[in-house]
Amino acid sequence: MGFEGKVALVTGAAGAIGKAIAADLCRQGAKVFITDLRQEGVETAVAEITAAGGTCRGLAADVVDEAQVIAVVAAAKKAFGARLDILVNVAGIVAQGKVEDITVEDWDRVFAVNCRGTFLFIKHVVPLMKAGGYGKIINFSSKSGKTGSALMAHYSGAKAAIMGMTQALAYELAGDGITVNCLCPGITENTGVWDNVSAGYIKNLAMPRDEVVKKFTAKVPLGRLASIADVVAVTRFLASEGADYMTGQAINVTGGREMH
Repeated sequence: MGFEGKVALVTGAAGAIGKAIAADLCRQGAKVFITDLRQEGVETAVAEITAAGGTCRGLAADVVDEAQVIAVVAAAKKAFGARLDILVNVAGIVAQGKVEDITVEDWDRVFAVNCRGTFLFIKHVVPLMKAGGYGKIINFSSKSGKTGSALMAHYSGAKAAIMGMTQALAYELAGDGITVNCLCPGITENTGVWDNVSAGYIKNLAMPRDEVVKKFTAKVPLGRLASIADVVAVTRFLASEGADYMTGQAINVTGGREMH
């Protein structure tokens, strides 16, 4: 399942999951370009990955700003040449709130970062993939996009939209040798998302932290939260030749909580 000679771009790569995916692709032999919102976070991630022997470069960008997205793709081309084989769209934000308390600004920001950011990177990477006749696009949805989550109407809506976008692009790009799939992780421990979600339940429902953990694990047949390694492993597979006959799929990484 090695990626020698491949070039990958990973967004949201200063966060726990994005950084782990970028590091894993590097370990498998890929050259990886990363981006995240803040340059300090990007530089730290690049340093950690290169210290472990990987080939990694990066540039900060706000994924909702098309000019900044274009700059990232241009920087990746300058670093690794005019090819890009793998795009992993991890960048996103999570938000919670009762529907009557969600502002229009809250709604628009959640959709912009999660949906527009994913769209913009695909838009500007696809020409490189078409030129090479090959590409793997891996988007990040969520279990909340599959079944919805209370207090997360804006987040659930945005993640459901990513699944629809994934399916539409899978049809559109199949003839160009490009597959498009997405992951739908459940709550993943040791991530900022889990910290935000648990804090939201503690605040909005006055639940003690240990009760929040029990609430989520009680619904998972395998009896635990997802680990970062679980998510990385499925991403690696979707980026590999082993997944060449898979496109338009929304893969659950939820311990059996979602089975559709």
